[in-house]
Formats: sequence, structure tokens, C-alpha cells
Amino acid sequence: MFTPLGLDHVVLTVRDQAVAQKFYCDVLGCTVDDVNEKIALIQLRFGEQLIDLVPVTAERPARAGGLDHFCLSIKCDDLAAVAEGLRGRGVEVGDVVSRRGAFGRGPSIYIRDPDGYTIELKPR
Repeated sequence: MFTPLGLDHVVLTVRDQAVAQKFYCDVLGCTVDDVNEKIALIQLRFGEQLIDLVPVTAERPARAGGLDHFCLSIKCDDLAAVAEGLRGRGVEVGDVVSRRGAFGRGPSIYIRDPDGYTIELKPR
């Protein structure tokens, strides 16, 4: 169906984006890669991967441990076919939507694991 390539990004829900951004940049050496004000998203570059910071809101409450979701980078020829194959295996799959990740903008899907964690699958 697809070939695993690695981690693309993680998304953290944070109480204060400015404080979180300062920590990740000053302490861990991240750099600001992109800011999407429309959805209140700050994307920090950490090597080849991204750490996304999103604020806790009523629509986006804090998740266990602050993890909103993580994104796995994959290689595939047809993401819609991957989505259909996963649905056939009983996996909850969202629509194919264009999103920005560590390796640029492109299609991705969200799935849920058995414990309810959200995983984004994004072709590189």
C-alpha cells in the first residue's frame, strides 16, 4: 500500500505559543519555518522535521500530554487508494486534504489508532 519513510512532524497543543516558541527556539535550537495566522499555527523547523505549536482553545482542547497528532511520512503512488485500503481494514480515515508538512504542501489523510490517537499519513 505504501512505504514508511519517517517522521514528518508532531503537533503540540500549548497554553502560550510565545512561551513555547521561545523554549523550542532558544533551548532546542529550532527556527521558525512558517506561521499560519488563519489557523493560529506556528511551525518550527527541527532538522528535517517540524514541531507545530497550536493554542489550546474550546474547539481544540488540550490532549493527553499535549499531543494533538503526529505525522508519518510515506511513499505511495495513490493516497486515495491507500485511504480506501485502510477503510477496508476497518480503520477510521478522513478525507484526502492538502496540508503543509516538513517536506512541503501536499495531500494527507488522518487516521485513528485503537487508542484514539490521531495519525497523519503524508506522502513525501
